[in-house]
Amino acid sequence: MNYINNRKIHSMVSWKKIVLIMLLAISQTAIYAQVRKITSFDNNWKFFKGDVPGADKTDFVDSEWRTLDVPHDWSIEGPYDKSNPTARGGGYLPAGIGWYRKTFTLNETDAQKKHWIEFDGVMMNSDVWINGIHLGKRPYGYISFSYDLTKHLKYGKGQKNVLVVKADNTIQPASRYYQGAGIYRHVRLVSVNSVHFTQWGTFITTPIATTASGTVNVKADVVNTSNKAAEYTVETSILDDKGKIVKSSSTKKSVPAGDKIEFDQNLEVSKPKLWDIEQPNLYKAVVKLKSGGTVVDDQTITFGIKTSRFDAATGFWLNDKNYKIKGVCLHHDGGAVGAAVPLAVWEERFRLLKEVGVNGIRTSHNPMAPEFLDLCDRMGFVVMDETFDTWTASKHNGEKGYNLYFKEWWERDTRDMVLRDRNHPSIVIYSIGNEIHDPLTYPEGYQRYKQQEDVIKKFDATRPVTMALFRPNVSKVYSNGFAEHMEVVGQNYRENELIAAHEANPHWKVIGTENTHVLNQWLALRDKPYMAGQFLWTGYDYLGEADWPETTNNQGLFDRANNWKQQALQRHSWWSNKPVVHIVRKSDNAGSGNWVANWTPADFDTYDNAKVQVYSNCDEVELFLNGQSQGVKPKPANDSAREWDITFEKGTIRAVGKNKGKEVASEEFKSASTPAKILLTASKTNLRNNWDDVSFVQATIVDANGIPCTNADNLIKFTVAGAGEIQAVDNGNIMSHEPYQASQRQAYMGKAIAIVKGKRSGKVTLKAEVEGLEAGVITLNVTP
Repeated sequence: MNYINNRKIHSMVSWKKIVLIMLLAISQTAIYAQVRKITSFDNNWKFFKGDVPGADKTDFVDSEWRTLDVPHDWSIEGPYDKSNPTARGGGYLPAGIGWYRKTFTLNETDAQKKHWIEFDGVMMNSDVWINGIHLGKRPYGYISFSYDLTKHLKYGKGQKNVLVVKADNTIQPASRYYQGAGIYRHVRLVSVNSVHFTQWGTFITTPIATTASGTVNVKADVVNTSNKAAEYTVETSILDDKGKIVKSSSTKKSVPAGDKIEFDQNLEVSKPKLWDIEQPNLYKAVVKLKSGGTVVDDQTITFGIKTSRFDAATGFWLNDKNYKIKGVCLHHDGGAVGAAVPLAVWEERFRLLKEVGVNGIRTSHNPMAPEFLDLCDRMGFVVMDETFDTWTASKHNGEKGYNLYFKEWWERDTRDMVLRDRNHPSIVIYSIGNEIHDPLTYPEGYQRYKQQEDVIKKFDATRPVTMALFRPNVSKVYSNGFAEHMEVVGQNYRENELIAAHEANPHWKVIGTENTHVLNQWLALRDKPYMAGQFLWTGYDYLGEADWPETTNNQGLFDRANNWKQQALQRHSWWSNKPVVHIVRKSDNAGSGNWVANWTPADFDTYDNAKVQVYSNCDEVELFLNGQSQGVKPKPANDSAREWDITFEKGTIRAVGKNKGKEVASEEFKSASTPAKILLTASKTNLRNNWDDVSFVQATIVDANGIPCTNADNLIKFTVAGAGEIQAVDNGNIMSHEPYQASQRQAYMGKAIAIVKGKRSGKVTLKAEVEGLEAGVITLNVTP
């Protein structure tokens, strides 16, 4: 009996201990979670387009201003107008001044903290005030920046703080391509203790990375803004993709008052999962700053364990495996959403680029948003991270751009980009300029290049530096000594010049920084082992750099609405590792017009001579028209298209690709009849109620048998009901001047899209209607 009672008592004590331990753990977790507080400042801004004297003052009345969330690009709202001062470069969309005001409160306990505001990007010439105090100006709209708010804040009940931002891109033309306008990237408030990790001050490198072992070096800057010196410990834990701690380390140092100290640690990870293009494995470093047993600051940094290098004879190596960088250049706009791009837009674009075979991205010609690089890390793209399109010399259609600010700002902007971006495993090379028009003489002109390279190396010596040279045989950079001193020689176009330069200087490391879609430029990469890679101009059609009535540059693999273009189909056959077959034909009779991927001519009566090409990486391709073979053609040694000239017949055209006699791929098109209905398909049917998540819903006009009517241009009207809304509409037509923020769009080649986002949990029903046709309906789900 006593044994049973004692057992009960012991059991009760044990449970009490367990409960106490759990409560302590929960308490410590709660405390830990609040050590470094990061608060989104995206919601509930007041906005006014135009200049407003006195809008920077705390007591200014903004109740009549528009309420919105950022990221926000007011320029994409239009309207298109040939007389807009942005002109050709900015795509004829508006420019001017935009004001943003946000009111917020802080608890009295927050008075013990340090607070800074982080902007991922404001376009452009931003001025920022807090409670009427001017904090600073930042001309470059692509750079992330922050301001310390601590001394100017009010705390406690009833005490309001007012953050004000003025964005001014009145001076035009400011760019050769569309920039956008306003607070077009995310904003956050960071709150820390007086002793804390500096912003972007923790740098993680992996000097040794093999499948057997990886060395992770962590350098963390700690600043003590208090008036008391003390000993602090930096404790680092490496977590794998399952959240399991695979290695930990701690370092203790004294941090003097008012000083900054670097903590340096090496952690050995056994049998790491390496980050590469095929398997982009990621780890997290949880870095805590402790005073005794108390955590006073913390940060979690995602990184990859990898090594990369460029070799003069064999090109690019990642983890001692030789790769060709099959890259694309991307501008920062997302088409219909402008410069304020939800991450899901990039996710869909990256998915399609991956399908083509793309493994590299050049951020042309400016820093991208941080989450863009996060996505490159997760999806396995190597990145050329680029700073500027201009130095001091101007460029046509962008004469009043960054060249006005370069001398004063280049060093700080370069430094901030490198500090912010250097922990991304996707980045393998930096570029400090695109087709720079400043004199590139040697040694005088080279000095400006070297100064920028030195700034990068000061903060990240692990990656090489290049620039995109323009017409090098004209600028003489190959003969005057300039290129000789570049770590990697990058050149835009004129591949034969780069090949000749390397073969005359075989110790040079070379890469194509900008290339077109034609066959001989692909062969320059395919056939030359020393050519590290190339970046096609471009991955996607982009706003601007177009002559009215065009508004969009159409050199992309895909158009604004995610539609495959002819060059994407051909590139797919060159770059994909899977069997590929694509059929295209000339749109007009007897080989005239554009290449299109359908079997429905605009005029059946006048179309009788069809020039057909098939893009394929298969050993042989056989073409059939209405079941009749049109012949078999082997794979050309130079990867060129296989061609047929055939008499057009309405019906079905089919191409079959074979390897070693076995069918491995095929494609077919059928001739469409009269439009009958609308078919809706979505890039995703489940959405999060989050600014960064959207679904692309494509409306396709089809005939009674579901065959796309590629010549249809009907007006498609969208209506949405339930827990979502339409963010934008588009059709990919570079000649269209229709507004993107609308609920209708003219079909282009039989298609249009609605970009749908959630606004609360629940179901969203989207309906697409065309007069006289059966409507299309689709339902999406929105979760928290």
